Amino acid sequence: MTSTHEKQIHTQGPLASPRLRIVVLIKTNSGGAWILPQVEAMRGRGHEVILVLPPGPGRLTTELRERGFEVFECPFPLRPAPSTLAGLARLRRLIRRLRPDIVQYHLIASAYAARLATVGLPVRRVHSVAGPLYLDSPLIRTAERLMWRLDDVIVNGCANAAARYEALGCPPHRLPVATYGVDTSRFDPTESPPEQRVAARAALGVAPDAFLAIMVAYAYPPKRLVHRGRGIKGHDVLLDAWRLFREKREKHESFHLLLVGGGWTQAGETYRHSLIDRFGVNEDASITWLTSVPDVRPCYLAADVSVSPSLSESHGAAVEAGAMAVPSIVSDAGGLPETVDARSGWVVPRDDPPALAAALNDAYAEFTAGTLASRGSAARQRMVDQFDNRKTAEQVTDVCEQVAALVVRR
Repeated sequence: MTSTHEKQIHTQGPLASPRLRIVVLIKTNSGGAWILPQVEAMRGRGHEVILVLPPGPGRLTTELRERGFEVFECPFPLRPAPSTLAGLARLRRLIRRLRPDIVQYHLIASAYAARLATVGLPVRRVHSVAGPLYLDSPLIRTAERLMWRLDDVIVNGCANAAARYEALGCPPHRLPVATYGVDTSRFDPTESPPEQRVAARAALGVAPDAFLAIMVAYAYPPKRLVHRGRGIKGHDVLLDAWRLFREKREKHESFHLLLVGGGWTQAGETYRHSLIDRFGVNEDASITWLTSVPDVRPCYLAADVSVSPSLSESHGAAVEAGAMAVPSIVSDAGGLPETVDARSGWVVPRDDPPALAAALNDAYAEFTAGTLASRGSAARQRMVDQFDNRKTAEQVTDVCEQVAALVVRR
């Protein structure tokens, strides 16, 4: 039992809430488009939402301003710099001037900045965790064992992240889960007539009767603190597994692998080219690697199965694929197993090319038997029921209202 001063934070139903001033801090001004449904939901409830982003032009900054949101340049360098302490003081002054009821922060660099800049200020702190990658670092896990205590609540983008914070000592009632999800109205295959799949395949140079596996992900450069020397999205795992899959095929069989996503930053592009050279991608007629497309939905329309072989992940591209009625093969990393069930996809051990190749073989067998499409239908329904980002954005707004109204049990 909890007293009226020890309420549990949950995500089921809004409270009657006064108008709140919510400052949202995120360390990117180009990525992070997944915050858009959340800030729209907050504004839709009548709250005032102010964004603090890194300085300079960026797609996210442009989009927010076009939607009428007020955007301030973050005075704190969200990467290590000699001006870190001075920047922290400037950020604290900015937050005091904005006088928010709640500061919500996304991504771990933003979390450290917001936590330290608001110590002693009369604000509530909502830490939104996009994915558990940083918790793979022993150093950061040690820091987070202490630092989570500065958060009033941690909104986890996947259940895996919540479980990992619980293992660090955070009480479960301060760990609601609200996925970043997918817009199931925009990613909706029923809006596309069957001939669009044929056209999409033709545009990609894929035969109408070929089995097409797709992986949609940037090639991130290896990180220093986690999975050293490896790109976290697992491109190398898939390319190794594809070689094993291809070796078992007969000459008359038709199959293709489509990779969509360039390198994230120049370092990522350098890493991508190292994979191309290592696995002979340019010499393999069964592989196409596109760095970018104007709209990824036609690629999903053309595909038969999506592959997310990440070493660390929240939900990734599996939710977009599922919304487009494409079943997924996912690794057991992070929140990926949450995106599929036995009817809609496969879960394989991370960093295990033979296991991934076996799952590709299973998907191919169902493709040739004509039963793979039923998994796609189940995947679509799972996304509509559990991962629609308009529903989950409302859940995040619920949490903000609750944390503003209640004294959270420590």
